[in-house]
Amino acid sequence: GAETKVIEMGTDKTKWEPTVNDIASQDWDLILSGGSDIIETFNMVAENYPDQKFILYDTDNPEIAANVYGMSYATNEVSFLAGAAAALTTASDMPNANPDNVIGFLGGMDIPGINMFLVGYIEGAQYVDPDIKVAISYAGSFTDPAKGKELSLVEYNSGVDVIFNVAGGTGLGVFDAAKEKMRYAIGVDSDQASLLQESDSEKANLIVTSAIKKIDKAILGAVKKYQEGALPFGTIEVMGFEQDGIGLAENDIFKSVFPADLQTKLEEIKQKLIAKEITVTNASTMETSEVDAIRNAVKP
Repeated sequence: GAETKVIEMGTDKTKWEPTVNDIASQDWDLILSGGSDIIETFNMVAENYPDQKFILYDTDNPEIAANVYGMSYATNEVSFLAGAAAALTTASDMPNANPDNVIGFLGGMDIPGINMFLVGYIEGAQYVDPDIKVAISYAGSFTDPAKGKELSLVEYNSGVDVIFNVAGGTGLGVFDAAKEKMRYAIGVDSDQASLLQESDSEKANLIVTSAIKKIDKAILGAVKKYQEGALPFGTIEVMGFEQDGIGLAENDIFKSVFPADLQTKLEEIKQKLIAKEITVTNASTMETSEVDAIRNAVKP
Protein backbone atom coordinates (compact mmCIF):
# COMPACT_ATOMS: atom_id res chain seq x y z
CA GLY A 1 0.00 0.00 0.00
CA ALA A 2 2.99 2.33 -0.06
CA GLU A 3 3.32 5.07 -2.65
CA THR A 4 6.92 5.19 -3.89
CA LYS A 5 8.93 7.23 -6.35
CA VAL A 6 12.48 6.58 -7.59
CA ILE A 7 14.70 9.52 -8.55
CA GLU A 8 18.02 8.83 -10.28
CA MET A 9 20.40 11.67 -9.39
CA GLY A 10 23.31 10.53 -11.57
CA THR A 11 27.01 10.83 -10.74
CA ASP A 12 27.31 14.64 -10.84
CA LYS A 13 27.41 15.43 -7.12
CA THR A 14 26.73 19.14 -7.71
CA LYS A 15 23.17 18.16 -8.62
CA TRP A 16 22.53 16.10 -5.50
CA GLU A 17 21.79 18.86 -2.99
CA PRO A 18 19.25 20.76 -5.15
CA THR A 19 17.57 17.43 -6.02
CA VAL A 20 17.27 16.32 -2.39
CA ASN A 21 16.11 19.82 -1.39
CA ASP A 22 13.38 19.59 -4.00
CA ILE A 23 12.26 16.16 -2.76
CA ALA A 24 12.37 17.29 0.88
CA SER A 25 10.00 20.17 0.06
CA GLN A 26 7.40 17.64 -1.14
CA ASP A 27 5.01 15.63 1.00
CA TRP A 28 6.91 12.36 1.45
CA ASP A 29 6.95 10.52 4.78
CA LEU A 30 10.45 9.15 4.15
CA ILE A 31 13.33 9.95 1.81
CA LEU A 32 15.81 7.11 1.29
CA SER A 33 19.25 6.85 -0.25
CA GLY A 34 22.45 4.91 0.31
CA GLY A 35 26.21 5.26 0.21
CA SER A 36 28.61 7.30 2.32
CA ASP A 37 28.90 9.91 -0.46
CA ILE A 38 25.30 11.04 0.05
CA ILE A 39 25.40 11.55 3.82
CA GLU A 40 26.84 15.08 3.63
CA THR A 41 23.98 16.14 1.35
CA PHE A 42 21.39 14.41 3.54
CA ASN A 43 22.74 16.08 6.68
CA MET A 44 22.65 19.56 5.10
CA VAL A 45 19.13 19.15 3.70
CA ALA A 46 17.90 17.51 6.91
CA GLU A 47 18.84 20.63 8.89
CA ASN A 48 16.83 22.77 6.45
CA TYR A 49 13.82 20.45 6.76
CA PRO A 50 13.76 19.36 10.43
CA ASP A 51 10.26 17.86 10.11
CA GLN A 52 11.26 15.65 7.18
CA LYS A 53 12.57 12.12 7.86
CA PHE A 54 15.49 10.50 6.02
CA ILE A 55 16.88 6.95 5.88
CA LEU A 56 20.42 6.16 4.77
CA TYR A 57 20.40 2.45 4.02
CA ASP A 58 24.15 1.98 3.61
CA THR A 59 26.76 4.24 5.19
CA ASP A 60 29.69 3.99 7.57
CA ASN A 61 29.95 7.72 8.28
CA PRO A 62 29.25 8.30 12.01
CA GLU A 63 28.12 11.93 11.57
CA ILE A 64 24.35 11.96 11.20
CA ALA A 65 21.63 14.60 11.62
CA ALA A 66 18.88 14.26 14.22
CA ASN A 67 16.20 13.45 11.63
CA VAL A 68 18.30 10.94 9.66
CA TYR A 69 18.45 7.21 10.44
CA GLY A 70 21.42 5.29 9.11
CA MET A 71 22.33 1.65 8.63
CA SER A 72 25.72 0.08 8.16
CA TYR A 73 26.54 -3.59 7.78
CA ALA A 74 28.86 -5.90 9.70
CA THR A 75 30.97 -6.55 6.61
CA ASN A 76 33.82 -7.77 8.80
CA GLU A 77 31.60 -10.58 10.12
CA VAL A 78 30.20 -11.72 6.77
CA SER A 79 33.74 -11.54 5.34
CA PHE A 80 34.91 -13.78 8.20
CA LEU A 81 32.40 -16.34 6.96
CA ALA A 82 33.56 -15.79 3.36
CA GLY A 83 37.16 -16.39 4.49
CA ALA A 84 36.12 -19.60 6.20
CA ALA A 85 34.35 -20.68 2.98
CA ALA A 86 37.48 -19.91 0.95
CA ALA A 87 39.73 -21.85 3.34
CA LEU A 88 37.37 -24.83 3.27
CA THR A 89 37.27 -24.65 -0.55
CA THR A 90 41.03 -24.63 -1.06
CA ALA A 91 41.51 -27.58 1.30
CA SER A 92 38.65 -29.58 -0.24
CA ASP A 93 38.36 -32.24 -2.93
CA MET A 94 36.24 -29.91 -5.07
CA PRO A 95 37.15 -30.43 -8.74
CA ASN A 96 38.72 -27.01 -9.35
CA ALA A 97 40.63 -26.77 -6.06
CA ASN A 98 44.38 -27.35 -6.11
CA PRO A 99 46.80 -28.64 -3.44
CA ASP A 100 48.23 -25.16 -2.74
CA ASN A 101 47.09 -23.67 0.55
CA VAL A 102 46.59 -20.15 -0.90
CA ILE A 103 43.41 -18.10 -1.36
CA GLY A 104 42.99 -14.69 -3.02
CA PHE A 105 41.43 -11.27 -2.44
CA LEU A 106 40.75 -8.48 -4.93
CA GLY A 107 39.88 -5.06 -3.50
CA GLY A 108 38.75 -2.02 -5.45
CA MET A 109 40.98 0.33 -3.46
CA ASP A 110 43.28 0.21 -0.45
CA ILE A 111 40.83 2.08 1.82
CA PRO A 112 39.31 1.36 5.27
CA GLY A 113 35.94 0.21 3.89
CA ILE A 114 37.61 -2.43 1.72
CA ASN A 115 40.10 -3.44 4.39
CA MET A 116 37.14 -4.14 6.70
CA PHE A 117 36.34 -6.96 4.28
CA LEU A 118 39.98 -8.00 3.95
CA VAL A 119 40.78 -8.32 7.66
CA GLY A 120 37.56 -10.23 8.34
CA TYR A 121 38.31 -12.50 5.37
CA ILE A 122 41.83 -13.25 6.62
CA GLU A 123 40.63 -13.94 10.17
CA GLY A 124 37.89 -16.28 8.91
CA ALA A 125 40.36 -18.19 6.76
CA GLN A 126 42.81 -18.46 9.67
CA TYR A 127 40.01 -19.73 11.92
CA VAL A 128 39.77 -22.74 9.60
CA ASP A 129 43.52 -23.00 8.90
CA PRO A 130 46.00 -20.88 10.90
CA ASP A 131 48.72 -21.49 8.28
CA ILE A 132 46.76 -20.34 5.23
CA LYS A 133 48.24 -17.75 2.86
CA VAL A 134 46.31 -14.95 1.15
CA ALA A 135 47.32 -13.28 -2.13
CA ILE A 136 46.03 -9.67 -2.04
CA SER A 137 45.55 -7.22 -4.92
CA TYR A 138 44.00 -3.75 -5.19
CA ALA A 139 42.82 -2.50 -8.57
CA GLY A 140 42.71 1.22 -7.74
CA SER A 141 39.26 1.39 -9.34
CA PHE A 142 35.73 0.09 -8.91
CA THR A 143 34.86 0.42 -12.61
CA ASP A 144 37.58 -1.47 -14.51
CA PRO A 145 36.68 -5.16 -15.15
CA ALA A 146 39.68 -5.58 -17.47
CA LYS A 147 42.02 -4.62 -14.62
CA GLY A 148 40.11 -6.95 -12.31
CA LYS A 149 40.60 -9.84 -14.71
CA GLU A 150 44.30 -9.05 -15.19
CA LEU A 151 45.01 -9.01 -11.44
CA SER A 152 42.90 -12.13 -10.86
CA LEU A 153 44.75 -14.06 -13.55
CA VAL A 154 48.03 -13.20 -11.80
CA GLU A 155 46.61 -14.57 -8.54
CA TYR A 156 45.21 -17.75 -10.13
CA ASN A 157 48.50 -18.33 -11.98
CA SER A 158 50.38 -18.04 -8.67
CA GLY A 159 48.46 -20.98 -7.18
CA VAL A 160 45.29 -19.34 -5.82
CA ASP A 161 42.15 -21.40 -6.43
CA VAL A 162 39.48 -19.10 -4.99
CA ILE A 163 39.31 -15.26 -4.98
CA PHE A 164 37.02 -13.00 -2.92
CA ASN A 165 35.81 -10.11 -5.09
CA VAL A 166 35.41 -6.82 -3.18
CA ALA A 167 35.87 -4.47 -6.11
CA GLY A 168 32.47 -3.41 -7.45
CA GLY A 169 32.34 -3.37 -11.26
CA THR A 170 36.07 -4.12 -11.39
CA GLY A 171 35.35 -7.38 -9.62
CA LEU A 172 33.36 -8.70 -12.57
CA GLY A 173 36.79 -9.41 -14.03
CA VAL A 174 37.37 -11.92 -11.23
CA PHE A 175 34.61 -14.08 -12.65
CA ASP A 176 36.00 -13.79 -16.18
CA ALA A 177 39.38 -14.96 -14.89
CA ALA A 178 37.80 -17.77 -12.86
CA LYS A 179 36.08 -19.08 -15.99
CA GLU A 180 39.28 -18.85 -18.04
CA LYS A 181 41.33 -20.69 -15.42
CA MET A 182 38.51 -22.94 -14.12
CA ARG A 183 38.97 -21.79 -10.55
CA TYR A 184 36.53 -20.54 -7.92
CA ALA A 185 35.37 -17.12 -6.80
CA ILE A 186 33.30 -15.56 -4.02
CA GLY A 187 31.00 -12.64 -4.80
CA VAL A 188 30.12 -9.59 -2.73
CA ASP A 189 27.16 -7.40 -1.68
CA SER A 190 24.55 -9.30 -3.75
CA ASP A 191 24.10 -12.90 -4.87
CA GLN A 192 26.40 -12.57 -7.88
CA ALA A 193 26.07 -16.18 -9.00
CA SER A 194 22.30 -15.78 -9.40
CA LEU A 195 22.83 -12.57 -11.36
CA LEU A 196 25.03 -14.39 -13.87
CA GLN A 197 23.18 -17.71 -13.99
CA GLU A 198 21.06 -16.97 -17.06
CA SER A 199 23.69 -15.13 -19.08
CA ASP A 200 26.66 -17.43 -18.33
CA SER A 201 25.88 -20.51 -16.24
CA GLU A 202 29.45 -21.85 -16.53
CA LYS A 203 30.79 -18.69 -14.93
CA ALA A 204 28.02 -18.62 -12.31
CA ASN A 205 28.75 -22.21 -11.25
CA LEU A 206 32.28 -21.18 -10.24
CA ILE A 207 30.99 -18.58 -7.76
CA VAL A 208 30.84 -20.72 -4.65
CA THR A 209 28.88 -18.14 -2.66
CA SER A 210 28.63 -14.37 -2.10
CA ALA A 211 28.98 -12.21 1.01
CA ILE A 212 25.68 -10.35 0.97
CA LYS A 213 24.45 -7.11 2.48
CA LYS A 214 20.71 -7.71 2.80
CA ILE A 215 19.85 -4.11 1.96
CA ASP A 216 16.34 -5.00 0.80
CA LYS A 217 15.39 -6.56 4.14
CA ALA A 218 17.13 -3.77 6.06
CA ILE A 219 15.12 -1.08 4.25
CA LEU A 220 11.83 -2.92 4.73
CA GLY A 221 12.60 -3.45 8.41
CA ALA A 222 13.44 0.23 8.89
CA VAL A 223 10.22 1.38 7.21
CA LYS A 224 8.18 -0.97 9.39
CA LYS A 225 9.92 0.42 12.50
CA TYR A 226 9.08 3.92 11.31
CA GLN A 227 5.41 2.96 10.95
CA GLU A 228 5.52 1.66 14.51
CA GLY A 229 7.15 4.87 15.75
CA ALA A 230 10.23 2.92 16.82
CA LEU A 231 12.90 4.06 14.32
CA PRO A 232 15.79 5.70 16.25
CA PHE A 233 16.55 8.78 14.13
CA GLY A 234 19.90 10.44 14.78
CA THR A 235 21.66 7.08 15.02
CA ILE A 236 23.42 4.57 12.79
CA GLU A 237 22.68 0.93 13.51
CA VAL A 238 24.93 -1.93 12.46
CA MET A 239 23.12 -4.75 10.66
CA GLY A 240 24.70 -8.08 11.55
CA PHE A 241 23.68 -11.73 11.40
CA GLU A 242 21.26 -11.37 14.30
CA GLN A 243 19.41 -8.54 12.47
CA ASP A 244 19.41 -10.63 9.26
CA GLY A 245 21.33 -7.77 7.64
CA ILE A 246 24.16 -9.90 6.26
CA GLY A 247 24.72 -13.47 5.15
CA LEU A 248 26.28 -15.82 2.64
CA ALA A 249 24.35 -16.69 -0.51
CA GLU A 250 23.03 -20.22 -0.01
CA ASN A 251 21.58 -20.64 -3.49
CA ASP A 252 21.26 -23.78 -5.62
CA ILE A 253 24.84 -23.37 -6.87
CA PHE A 254 26.20 -23.21 -3.32
CA LYS A 255 24.17 -26.27 -2.35
CA SER A 256 25.36 -28.28 -5.35
CA VAL A 257 28.98 -27.09 -5.65
CA PHE A 258 29.98 -26.75 -1.99
CA PRO A 259 30.10 -30.17 -0.26
CA ALA A 260 27.40 -30.84 2.36
CA ASP A 261 29.89 -31.45 5.18
CA LEU A 262 31.52 -28.08 4.49
CA GLN A 263 28.10 -26.41 4.46
CA THR A 264 27.58 -27.83 7.96
CA LYS A 265 30.95 -26.47 9.13
CA LEU A 266 30.10 -23.01 7.76
CA GLU A 267 26.75 -23.03 9.53
CA GLU A 268 28.49 -23.93 12.80
CA ILE A 269 30.86 -20.97 12.38
CA LYS A 270 27.92 -18.68 11.58
CA GLN A 271 26.11 -19.74 14.76
CA LYS A 272 29.25 -19.01 16.79
CA LEU A 273 29.39 -15.54 15.24
CA ILE A 274 25.73 -14.94 16.13
CA ALA A 275 26.36 -16.17 19.69
CA LYS A 276 29.39 -13.85 19.94
CA GLU A 277 31.64 -16.82 20.63
CA ILE A 278 33.84 -15.46 17.83
CA THR A 279 34.90 -11.82 17.79
CA VAL A 280 35.96 -10.34 14.45
CA THR A 281 38.29 -7.36 14.24
CA ASN A 282 36.74 -4.12 12.99
CA ALA A 283 39.42 -2.68 10.73
CA SER A 284 37.64 0.61 9.99
CA THR A 285 39.78 2.56 12.48
CA MET A 286 43.01 0.62 12.03
CA GLU A 287 46.24 2.43 11.25
CA THR A 288 47.83 1.57 7.89
CA SER A 289 50.74 -0.05 9.72
CA GLU A 290 48.36 -2.43 11.50
CA VAL A 291 46.70 -3.48 8.24
CA ASP A 292 50.15 -3.90 6.68
CA ALA A 293 51.19 -6.23 9.48
CA ILE A 294 48.13 -8.42 8.89
CA ARG A 295 48.68 -8.47 5.12
CA ASN A 296 52.38 -9.30 5.48
CA ALA A 297 51.67 -12.12 7.93
CA VAL A 298 49.66 -14.05 5.32
CA LYS A 299 51.70 -13.13 2.25
CA PRO A 300 52.40 -16.22 0.09
